[in-house]
Amino acid sequence: MRMRSYTLHLPAEARPGESLGLDRAVLVPDGFSWPAFAFSVLWFLYHRLWIAALMVLVGLLALFGLGLILGLPTGAGVIAALLAAWLIGLEASSLRRWTLTRCDMPMRDTVIAASPEEAETRAFGRWLDSTVSAPRPPFPGGPTRRAEPVIGLFPAQEAAR
Repeated sequence: MRMRSYTLHLPAEARPGESLGLDRAVLVPDGFSWPAFAFSVLWFLYHRLWIAALMVLVGLLALFGLGLILGLPTGAGVIAALLAAWLIGLEASSLRRWTLTRCDMPMRDTVIAASPEEAETRAFGRWLDSTVSAPRPPFPGGPTRRAEPVIGLFPAQEAAR
């Protein structure tokens, strides 16, 4: 059984422990996307990723035009197109996450599951079980000044000598 990671994207107004916004939740699988590899621009249009679809279309047309200008043989053009499709398949999930974040649906959680249904169950369960916690201070706590001089990378060891 192959485990895969999924990211949960919810509207910005959704709060942990509340079901508000779960009807608009999107789970994005991480990893290579075979449909994006095979159908590239159509995959982006199906997922309503308009800007990403436009970027991919312009990139593929530029690659095709460059191949014509350079007079590449057909085999080299096919290899270039397959490499471009491979790159699209690798980056499709990242472009989908980028678009969701840009559309006010930030990533809220990451789950690892064997199937999309299991990922949905785990993500929704964790979301509904969580409560709003106090914001944590940033790490590290801020700049500090030491009384002893710092020599090297390990000041604690220097002080022990």
